[in-house]
Amino acid sequence: MSAQSEGNYAEALQNYYEAMRLEIDPYDRSYILYNIGLIHTSNGEHTKALEYYFRALERNPFLPQAFNNMAVICHY
Repeated sequence: MSAQSEGNYAEALQNYYEAMRLEIDPYDRSYILYNIGLIHTSNGEHTKALEYYFRALERNPFLPQAFNNMAVICHY
């Protein structure tokens, strides 16, 4: 998350993909997927972002941040 907060999105994505490879808990994976969606949103890759928000919600349907971000993308 530090790489993401510093704006180093390429490194952050690498770290999140590695975390997805290692993490088995669906709840924890939902937050990793959500964070990947945030990076794609920041990069203007809205289709990819929506895909990751949907994947996060499949694992954790009680993730209001994902619903909010999806609504913002769809609004614009």
